Order: sequence, then C-alpha cells, then structure tokens
Amino acid sequence: MEGRPARHRVPGTSRAGRRTVHEGGTRMTADGSDSRHAVVVGGGLAGVTAALQLADAGVRVTLLESRPRLGGLAFSFRRGELTVDNGQHVYLRCCTAYRWFLDRIDGAHLAPVQDRLDVPVLDVAARKGPRLGRLRRSALPVPLHLAGSLAGYPHLSLAERAGVGRAALALKGLDPTDPALDGVDFATWLGRHGQSPRAVAALWDLVGVATLNARAPQASLGLAAMVFKTGLLSEPGAADIGWAHVPLGELHDTLARKALDSAGVRTELSTRVRRISRPADGRWQVDVDGEQLDADTVVLAVAQREAHALLPAGALDDPDRLLDIGTAPILNIHVLYDRKVLRRPFFAALGTPVQWVFDRTQASGAREGQYLAVSQSAARSEIDEPVSVLRKRYLPELERLLPAARGAGVRDFFVTRERTATFAPSPGVGRLRPAAHTRATGLYLAGAWTATGWPATMEGAVRSGFSAAGAALSALGRRHEHPLKEAA
Repeated sequence: MEGRPARHRVPGTSRAGRRTVHEGGTRMTADGSDSRHAVVVGGGLAGVTAALQLADAGVRVTLLESRPRLGGLAFSFRRGELTVDNGQHVYLRCCTAYRWFLDRIDGAHLAPVQDRLDVPVLDVAARKGPRLGRLRRSALPVPLHLAGSLAGYPHLSLAERAGVGRAALALKGLDPTDPALDGVDFATWLGRHGQSPRAVAALWDLVGVATLNARAPQASLGLAAMVFKTGLLSEPGAADIGWAHVPLGELHDTLARKALDSAGVRTELSTRVRRISRPADGRWQVDVDGEQLDADTVVLAVAQREAHALLPAGALDDPDRLLDIGTAPILNIHVLYDRKVLRRPFFAALGTPVQWVFDRTQASGAREGQYLAVSQSAARSEIDEPVSVLRKRYLPELERLLPAARGAGVRDFFVTRERTATFAPSPGVGRLRPAAHTRATGLYLAGAWTATGWPATMEGAVRSGFSAAGAALSALGRRHEHPLKEAA
C-alpha cells in the first residue's frame, strides 16, 4: 500500500516508561538523564548540527525534516547508473565549522582538502589562443604565500598584477563586521582601488562568484571582505580546497543520520511542521500531521520564508524583514561523455560562460566514460532556460575548453537547478539577517541566512547550528563549550 513514507525513529527514544523526577531544578528521568526536550525543525546542515550539539549536551532531541532525507540543498539522487549531487559543493581549509561537522559524522576522510591551494584557470579567449594559468600558494607567510603565483599569473598584465597586490593589502585592512561595509557593493570598492574590468573578471569574480554566488556589483563589500580576508589573507593554507570524493548524500544523509542515531536523536523524515505555538504553561507545542510534540526549546532551522511562515506572533520585532532577504540561483550542467576528456580533478574558466568544471566520474559510480559537472553560480539569467538551449550553449563551450571533448560522444546531458540556492549577498543584507535568539523564550533560529558573518555556505550553515544550540543550552542551564577553538 502506498502512503506517507515511514518515519525514521531512533531506537531507545520512546517516551513510554520514562518516569520524571526533579533534581536541583532540572527535570531528570529515573536513569539520571535530562528530560528537557528540544525540537529541531529542519534537517539541513544547520539543523543536524544543532541537534547533535543539543544531544551531546544531554538534551533529548527530536529532529523533524519535511523531505525524505537529510542534507537540505546539499544532497544526491540517482540517475541511471549515476549517483548525482544536485550541485558541486566545495569548502576551504579555513571552514573550521564544516570540518568539525565532517569529523563529527566520521566523514572527513571522504572529503579531503588538497595539500596546497592549486587552481588551474584556463582562458580560451586569450589573444594568442587558449592559455592555462594557475592560482596556487607557497609555504611562505601571508601575503607572500600568493606572491609567486600572482607574479606569474598570465591572465593579467604586469600593471594589473601589481594593482591586485595593492588592493589585497587594502582589503586586509578592512573590518568585515563594520556595518558601513554592508551597504557598499564590492565592485565600487574595487573600482576605487584601481581594479580593471579584466582584473575583476580574472581574479576577484573568479573567486567571489563561487563563494558569494554573486558578481562584484551585486555583492556586499562586508561579505566580500570576509571571504577574501579569511580565505586568502589569514593563513597560508586557509584557501586550500576540499570537496567530497563520494556523493554528498553519503555524508549529509547517511553518515549524518548514523551520527544522530548514535547521539540518541529521534529523527522524523517526511514530516512537515504545521504550527509552532506556546500555550500558557510556557512549553512549546510543535504540530505535525497526526502528532503534537511538547518541547522546552525549539530550533527553527529552515529557509527564511519557511521560518517566517512558522514564527509565532511577536517572535521578531519585524518578521517581514526575513522576506526582504533575497535569494540567488545556482545552475549545474551535467555531461556524461563516452570517454575521458579531462585529466584534472577540476578547473576554472575565463573567456567563456563556463565557470568551474569538476570530474565527478568516480564519485558518481560511473563505470564507463567520464562524467563532468559544470557549476554555474549567479545564474539568474539562465536558471529557467530549457535544457535544449543550455545543451546548444554549453557543449560547444566545453569543446572549446577541452579539445578531447570534440570527438567524444555525449551519453547523457541534464541540468539541475536550485532557484533559491542561497540568500542573495546584496549590499544591505546584513541588517536583515537575524541572530539566533528571538524575542520568544526558548525559540531560536538557524540557517546560513542568519547572522553568521559568513555568506551562504556549508560553513555558515554549521556555524548557525552552533549559535542556535549554544543559545538554547545556555537558556536551559546546560554547561557546554563551543566546538571551535577560536570561539572557546
């Protein structure tokens, strides 16, 4: 019989037979565990992180997710013989929160970081024909770690390279938390510091589009300064790139669910929350189809529009500000060739609509040929284009970039679209992003769109989970330590 998918329940978390006693003002069960109950709404990285943190501190946790899987917008699905990620996700060595997450779910070995930053950048519009350059670091201290790479970067003139160095030093002097920076767009600042359109395209946007999901004119200077200062100007290895060598679902769903099980979290999938309320007794009620959950604390770890719909009256001073946080799309082009056409694990491109290309053959389980994923950020102009149009546009571009693709057969071509992949990092967005705390005692917000100081990344999502769980545990009187050393 078909019907609602079965819920995933953690063994040993039934409320039957739990006798509650009071000890020192904290409700305790007969076995000595804390009977305080937290409900986390949302099973993306923010929600899973918050649930793990709360459970690790001894709180009884129920995690509710409307999808039949965990992982939010960083997930996988099957297509024929392939296991496909909805989009290519990478992280940097400076992403300490996401690295904690990988360690916590025992998945760090499945998403390693390269030994040293090395990004091949291929310009197919160069005057003398296609030209390959590299952005890579040395072991020298900041900022000398990039000096050699910048000095030999062939996609900029000598004067442009010198100008980039001066702008980088000026950027290093900015304070990303300064509210004044949030209202300025990154392109204006780059123009004031002598950056040519070519320098913006060949360097600043090359990095910024991938990390911010916006080009310089549409990006807040505050968020751009945060990305470049943390990733390129903090420590020599901060920008070393890591990515999953297995499908994202193996990390963010399978291993995450295993970690939640081990922590004693009750995980309910395919479960949509209909209402969150707080009756006169002061505890929270979370209504789902066929069940009402009572909770001492609730973490709302869903997208901003969904959070707005579920927030009880009075929880935020101006809840409609959440609706003013825009969204930005990401488009991914997937091509399965009948032979190997790319020797490198990935590269970035200039002089073409193509932005970044990754070899996902081994990770996807493809047994023949080569499967490439083309990641297109800030793709508002293309996000609704028909597959036929995108095929006509991108297959010839890949042939320009990869000569071996010119005679290769295309076994499959398909597209994945995330129309609301991230919040838009527009100038002024900082004043719209709420903190984890709300005006309602015991109700907290999590999600990459909250006030993490980071753009919409996996790192920001995990950090928001830390903030929400930490606030909840403090209110519950539970002793805890922040997982990151720098915030301990």
